[in-house]
Amino acid sequence: MNANEPSIEPDEPSSPRAPVGGLGLRADFIMAMRFFSRLPTGDSPHQTPDLGRIAMALPLASTAIGIVPALLLIGAVLLGLPSYFAAALAVGAMVLASGAMAEDALADAADGLFGGHTVERRLEIMKDSRHGTYGVAALCLFLLLRVTALGAVADINPLTAGAIWLAASIVGRSGALWVAVALPPARADGASATAGRLPVQGFAVGAVFAVVLLFLLGGPATSLVGLGAALLLAVGVIAGWTALCRRLVGGQTGDLIGALGALVEIAVLAGLVGFV
Repeated sequence: MNANEPSIEPDEPSSPRAPVGGLGLRADFIMAMRFFSRLPTGDSPHQTPDLGRIAMALPLASTAIGIVPALLLIGAVLLGLPSYFAAALAVGAMVLASGAMAEDALADAADGLFGGHTVERRLEIMKDSRHGTYGVAALCLFLLLRVTALGAVADINPLTAGAIWLAASIVGRSGALWVAVALPPARADGASATAGRLPVQGFAVGAVFAVVLLFLLGGPATSLVGLGAALLLAVGVIAGWTALCRRLVGGQTGDLIGALGALVEIAVLAGLVGFV
């Protein structure tokens, strides 16, 4: 994910076998937090990312990443701030908590997929940290859709807005990992190639956990029709993005995973907002 890719320290303790206590939910949670956010995770040794372990802990990590922005949205509205202003503040907090990884990935993916004419050129553009017209447009639309959706719902019920946003971000990150199941890494370097191909079982465990959280968080705010619409839109976006990545670059990268996470988040928000 260009400049925002997590740094991997290649020293001896970083080997997956080396650290004592390096396996288990806590270690997997820390690995997922380091891969998808810039939040502090303590001084335990860095391990080489393993998507199979990350996927299973990712719904819990996504909850930790999104809980403060969601509470900020709720609290700001309850304190009397205008709902759209509160939504903009909360989205800014999410950008900080995640290290702008989804935003950077979406911009890079848009530039690469739609700005290049060959596989090699598309991958080269995605690796460039500078953003072009496609990337800036995609980034602006993503932020605008987030703010307007959350602001509109928060104006009615801030608790509902925070809950459905947290649910959408959880499903977005976990659902985006499907491309790492369906497609091989498109290049030998980068965060995605380092983390390897994701086993179906690991993805399935994380995806089920994410869907459970979607129902727990989004269920009280909407209806079964809304939840069904959100899941259908999410599956459609995942399938379409996977097909596009296969056709245009023949595989997946960290940018393409991150971009899909942003797109799925918007898809889930669209499904839920329509039935609040």
